[in-house]
Amino acid sequence: MFDPLVNRTLSPAGPATDIIPITPDDAADLPVMAMSVFVETGGALCFVTRRGETRTVLLDDQTLLPVVVRRVLATGTTATGVHALVVI
Repeated sequence: MFDPLVNRTLSPAGPATDIIPITPDDAADLPVMAMSVFVETGGALCFVTRRGETRTVLLDDQTLLPVVVRRVLATGTTATGVHALVVI
């Protein structure tokens, strides 16, 4: 997987360069790690962090979650309209 964070200093000041829809998948990582995740309709979001930790958070509608995500899991995810904010 391409990791846009290698050799890059993380800064919350920098904007994403693109936003791509995510189809939750228990087996496949995202093609590019997400700098943040946006959900249109709230619910549970189950994901794997850059460090490989599995997390579940409950989100409201129209929420931006500022955490680096490598995979969004289908199992346990009820939020819909999930998008990755990426730096390419």
